[in-house]
Amino acid sequence: MAKAKTPVFYGTGKRKVATARVYMKEGAGTFIVNGRPFDDYFGRPTDRMIALQPLEHLGMKDKFDFKINVDGSGPTGQAGAVKHGISRALLAFDETLRSKLKKAGFLTRDDRMVERKKYGRAGARRRFQYSKR
Repeated sequence: MAKAKTPVFYGTGKRKVATARVYMKEGAGTFIVNGRPFDDYFGRPTDRMIALQPLEHLGMKDKFDFKINVDGSGPTGQAGAVKHGISRALLAFDETLRSKLKKAGFLTRDDRMVERKKYGRAGARRRFQYSKR
């Protein structure tokens, strides 16, 4: 008799230019990010903490296995995208978690982006140095 497959839940997260595709299934709590262990991929403790916030908030850190593909932006943007993707995958797993995740602000996409450089200026807002004489 064939063994029943465990369902896989999916969530997409975005932050700045980073996009994370999160695949979640019930398991022992392993995290694979772009084919590497979670702690190796996110070197800074703050990035690890940001990415795991939804699981810590709900107390479900060791209940799921995650396979995550993330690209674009830098480490902090990618950690934010992973946080958003994990929240959406948890929502696909159990719709009753919506109120807790929404109240904590994990379902809201952080839409802050880098402001573009303008012509005639040194940066987005910075002007070139002015000399009166």
